[in-house]
Amino acid sequence: MPPSSLASSPSLAQRHALQCLESPSRGLSALLHASGLAVFAYGYRHLLVTPNPINDSYGWHMQYLTIIGLSISTASFTCGLLADVTLSPRLFAWKNILSVASAPLEVLISLLYWGLRAIDPKLVVPEWAPPLDIIVDWCFHVAPAVALTADMLFFSPPSTVAALPVIALSSTIAFGYWFWIELCFSYNGFYPYPIFELLDPPSRIVLFATSALSMALSTWALQWLYSRVNGSLEAGRTKRE
Repeated sequence: MPPSSLASSPSLAQRHALQCLESPSRGLSALLHASGLAVFAYGYRHLLVTPNPINDSYGWHMQYLTIIGLSISTASFTCGLLADVTLSPRLFAWKNILSVASAPLEVLISLLYWGLRAIDPKLVVPEWAPPLDIIVDWCFHVAPAVALTADMLFFSPPSTVAALPVIALSSTIAFGYWFWIELCFSYNGFYPYPIFELLDPPSRIVLFATSALSMALSTWALQWLYSRVNGSLEAGRTKRE
């Protein structure tokens, strides 16, 4: 089947009534995903070429929530770009599944990082860590949230995840990350973020519980924003009818 026929195939041409722009597609959707991956790759390059004590520590840079979020975002956009190139509904579905976690997580990471940095940069940047220039800082702590939010708003169907699964996912990520950094600490003797050094165990429980709630709120805020931009599911049903 020639590409023109494949692109016009009903199963690929159809999209959710509320989805703003065509995706998967070899146009704007592919441009967004390719651009996002290029920015993410620039961030990874910085990790590989910049001397840093954490390079040789247990857990590598995956000790940072920022890099965990970036990795999930990279997986999501990789599926998205492959779906754009191949026009695969299955890869498109995988992109949407991954974005359920990656989009609100990136929003949470940006809010936490810039919020704590505004209070005191030493809460999130260790004294022994090499300084981040503004471009790399934005690649890690701004661009992923912007790219994932844009993808969710304009190139994805509406998320229908209910409240309890949202809370369960957010709690699993937050407390799973806590377990992970404690494991890394047992090997390395230091935490990736200085704020953890300042908190006793009960305070860390509060911090991670608050983070889980914040991620859930980010999910609901993104769902609300989607409905403001693209309309509600009820409107979509009426539109199809």
